[in-house]
Amino acid sequence: MDKNYNFEDFINIMKKLIADDGCPWDRIQTHESLRRYLIEESYEVIEAINNNNSENLCEELGDVLLQVVFHSLIAEKNSEFLLDDVINEVSKKMIRRHPHIFADSSAKDAEEVLVNWDEIKKKEKNYTRTEDILKAVPKALPALMRAEKVQDKAYKAGFGLDGILACINEIERNIDSIKSKIDSNCDEIFEDYGNLLFCAANISRFLKINPEFALTNATEKFINRFGHIEDNSPN
Repeated sequence: MDKNYNFEDFINIMKKLIADDGCPWDRIQTHESLRRYLIEESYEVIEAINNNNSENLCEELGDVLLQVVFHSLIAEKNSEFLLDDVINEVSKKMIRRHPHIFADSSAKDAEEVLVNWDEIKKKEKNYTRTEDILKAVPKALPALMRAEKVQDKAYKAGFGLDGILACINEIERNIDSIKSKIDSNCDEIFEDYGNLLFCAANISRFLKINPEFALTNATEKFINRFGHIEDNSPN
């Protein structure tokens, strides 16, 4: 009968793999060399969720957990921090940012929880300007996701376009600007195109639509239509 492994077993397996006499590949990995795998595994989790495949989701969450443990053990090996430090810090963060559960604060609904979370985070990070909050949005995020997140935070601080019609008007203005520069090969068209995408991402905030998922869906529809055309075209 197969053994059922627990978290402690998994830690010991990983420690054996990265030991000096362990796996030749695992033991030479670094935070930098593992970056791509954390990104890839995270997207595979999203794919499993989108496919409503719980068996695959279980497997992919294990792969994400592997990356967390891998990075933590590398950090321990380099005398940076321990896995226990990771668990301790995230536990303290959850307690700090849920005062309505662990303290005497209150939150009437999920929206108020998010507002409180942002305020607590702002104090923790000592953000004094909206610029500090916007700069804290990771540059490593996919550009569309980062654009939506930056605009959402700016709007919460009282800045940005007010309403979906203002966004649509701004999109139309950028389209007109691009049209006027197509034949001139103007360098400014690069900025206009960027502004167009930025405004398009902003619409998602008002529609409460995830722009990454919406674009992924549109891409899938294009691929499926392309396949349908090929299947029905004469040889």
